[in-house]
Amino acid sequence: MPQKIIFATQRYQYLKERILDIAPKDWEDGAITIRDFPDGEHYHRITSNVSGREVVLIGGTIDDKETLELFDIANGCIQNGALGLNLVIPYFGYSTMERAVQYGEVVKAKNRAILFSALPVTSMGTKVIMIDLHVDGISYYFESNVRPVHLYGKLLVRNAALELAQGMPFVLASTDAGRAKWVESLANDLHVPAAFVFKRRISGEETYITAISANVQDQLVIIYDDMIRTGGSLLHAAKAYLDAGARAIAVITTHGIFAGNGFEKIRNSGLIQQMICTDTHPNALQISDPLLRVHSVAPLIVSYFQSIPR
Repeated sequence: MPQKIIFATQRYQYLKERILDIAPKDWEDGAITIRDFPDGEHYHRITSNVSGREVVLIGGTIDDKETLELFDIANGCIQNGALGLNLVIPYFGYSTMERAVQYGEVVKAKNRAILFSALPVTSMGTKVIMIDLHVDGISYYFESNVRPVHLYGKLLVRNAALELAQGMPFVLASTDAGRAKWVESLANDLHVPAAFVFKRRISGEETYITAISANVQDQLVIIYDDMIRTGGSLLHAAKAYLDAGARAIAVITTHGIFAGNGFEKIRNSGLIQQMICTDTHPNALQISDPLLRVHSVAPLIVSYFQSIPR
């Protein structure tokens, strides 16, 4: 197998460094020169030799600039002779826009998949590696010779739940029925009860809780949600569990996006005792608060590459 060389977009340099700390010693740290011009254009030069190498490129689709930077670097590596390309996209943006509900809506999740499917073919092929997709079907949007890989952070969530519980009994819960099967599976692995709320969506911003599926009286309820953006759904669910008699609420999320003042809204609500998220989104690293602990997905990513037969 050709030696791996790893690059990252500007906003995911932190994750590249964490991966290199635990990756095999033969992984090389790739170098890129990046400059911004006054007119808003961006200059990229891959200064490491990628010819005949297998490239690992870390980046997100967290916004349009990040998406294009990821595409540009990926295409540049291929143009410079990379034998294979592994695009690691820890958080796949636009994941809630995976289908059209109203006429004329643009399915952005599919558009992003089509964009990366347009990359030129390499000898070893191209993989797109994603973590805890909001909708599993997104992985089927990729076309051509791109092979999607969906990594599940189940072990990360399990360990986070045990850390939050500190040996005490707890109920593992979700914010709605949409994640119930995943939460139920993990609860069974942990030998704890599972719970979820039934909710009715009134508008794009407003939901109404109609029922809770399990008895949470005097229990620590640990809510898992795959992503937290503004925190609205989370806080509605947390209040519903507390109203139903829960002793305390803790939260686990894979993707801590915390858009706008999302984290401040959660903290100021007083409903949440403790939170754990991963570092799939750079926003989580901007928060320094005792309420939040951030765990890295670097071990999950490295483990995936080590599991591939040589």
